[in-house]
Amino acid sequence: MSYVNPDPDPERTPGLEPGGGVPPGETPPAESSMPEAAPHEPDYRSRGWAKAPLTLILLLVLVVAAGFLAYALALIF
Repeated sequence: MSYVNPDPDPERTPGLEPGGGVPPGETPPAESSMPEAAPHEPDYRSRGWAKAPLTLILLLVLVVAAGFLAYALALIF
């Protein structure tokens, strides 16, 4: 396995001025030099349960309860 130097060779690196500096416009601006505010992100939090799912769950609970009641009555009579 050969060793690769992680530092770039200054003679072959594009965009460097003599002495190793970088000319203006070659790099993106820093965060503090951008005056715009960050874009607003919408609120994705849950707003609660909808009526239809709650109704279906309630109906399912009632059907299961009625089944248990019918089974209990069938055992008694």
